[in-house]
Amino acid sequence: MNTRLFVAGTDTGIGKTHASCTLLHALRADGRRACGMKPVASGCEETPEGLRNEDALALLAAGDSRLPYASINPVTLREPLSPHLAAAHEGVTIALPPLHAAFEALCDAHDAVVVEGVGGWRVPLAPGLFASDIAREWALPVVLVVGLRLGCLSHALLSAEAIVADGCRLVGWIGNRIDPAMDAVDENIATLRELLPAPCMGILPHGVSPADAAGRLDLAVLQA
Repeated sequence: MNTRLFVAGTDTGIGKTHASCTLLHALRADGRRACGMKPVASGCEETPEGLRNEDALALLAAGDSRLPYASINPVTLREPLSPHLAAAHEGVTIALPPLHAAFEALCDAHDAVVVEGVGGWRVPLAPGLFASDIAREWALPVVLVVGLRLGCLSHALLSAEAIVADGCRLVGWIGNRIDPAMDAVDENIATLRELLPAPCMGILPHGVSPADAAGRLDLAVLQA
């Protein structure tokens, strides 16, 4: 069975890549040929092979793709800024058609493709183009990663509202323990379970690798 997902986050720095890699390990453990994709990445570093992004490399390592790096991360930007700013500084135009062509190539070669977004749901990529448009235009089911810290309730609920308002299907959410000292964490998780309009796929503990945390995710949620 083919699986195509868009992984959105409640903010930047809340663990989208960690959750995406955990999803990839879970999908591979389920017997699927899985790969990740980071369509647009800022904050890339120069290497002998060209510009490379840490998150995209993590996705590449967690999946089993044999396609070149550019298939996983078609748009690489040097500055660690919002993509529309980094692209403008470098004279790069970000557009959906080339990204979609790379996505289709990944789909042809894999049973599961996990597309990781940029920052939060409404991050600008170019004039009139947002990260949310990738999920909307490609009709991808959305998994929302909630960084479990103070303030996560409002961020999660507003993100879910925006996802639904854009006509996308929120299939599930993943809680990521980015703040191991968060107060009342169980009560906050219970509130998220009650108020978010999609089931929880799992809670990722702090300091546990994606490979070791993969068994904590409930992939059955994706089939509902």
